[in-house]
Amino acid sequence: MSTNVLRTADGWWVVRGDRAVPVETKADTTAELVADRASVREAAASGEPGRPVADLVALSPVTTPCRVVAQMVNYRSHARDSGFTGDIPPAFFRKASGSVSGPGEAVVRPAHVKFLDYEIELGLVMGASLPVGTVVEERDLPAYVAGLVITNDVSAREVQLTKTQFYESKSYPTFTPTGPYLALLEPEDFTHLLDLRLKLSVNGELRQDRTLADMIVRPAQVLTLLARFQTLDAGDLLLTGTPGGTALKAPPKPVEKIGALLPPAVKWKAFFKSQAKNPHYLNPGDVITATIATPDGRIDLGEQRTPVTDAN
Repeated sequence: MSTNVLRTADGWWVVRGDRAVPVETKADTTAELVADRASVREAAASGEPGRPVADLVALSPVTTPCRVVAQMVNYRSHARDSGFTGDIPPAFFRKASGSVSGPGEAVVRPAHVKFLDYEIELGLVMGASLPVGTVVEERDLPAYVAGLVITNDVSAREVQLTKTQFYESKSYPTFTPTGPYLALLEPEDFTHLLDLRLKLSVNGELRQDRTLADMIVRPAQVLTLLARFQTLDAGDLLLTGTPGGTALKAPPKPVEKIGALLPPAVKWKAFFKSQAKNPHYLNPGDVITATIATPDGRIDLGEQRTPVTDAN
């Protein structure tokens, strides 16, 4: 059974229902915590009553600096929304670890961004080094992945599309809300990954709702592909793609063909003029709610609730 861990300014806590018990550990970083599973297990088994979880202010359970790597177009539903047909080659991009923020911290929209989008993603938190050249089979996942977190790959779409710049468009501060819980997995938990359901709502309206069964490339294969060129270490974070339902969607094929004939400046002006009518982009005052859990509650990453504000 997975164990949920919470991080606050005072340290680490094991969550048991609506209460949390402090972990007696010297760990400051996520990497140090996952190496001290004995202290986590001791806290989980203790008879201490702890404190109400509601009284704690959760920080991101993934400490920074760390590597933050993300997958592009890894759910069939997102591929359809994005206008992809046929085979989709796996692709990755990096995010600045300075974009990682807490599960209740406001997402801040930069002054030059109008088209701010959401992408709920399952985050894999590494528990061991993954050297270049590693081949990961399903049975090997417990050796490399310590646990799971909710992440939101917030995206400035006009930066992403006009500059074809993923790093900038997804790396502003607060653009990777993470947590509240780090679910530390036991080996038997990994067989339940495909049952995990990702849900994201904006102001109570459900926008994204899919299980991991919708994934194109699953975690073991993802790690193998990434290890062709990238080392990961304990405490690093891998975002595994988002399902369909984001605000951004590809235009109809006839419109896309016409757009391809236009000069870039004209094409993007027309595209964003049409996007300005799309009510699903995030605005100040919106509240994003995200959950990831199995139906039976065996793995439950808690609820991430982040308001949206404008930069001062």
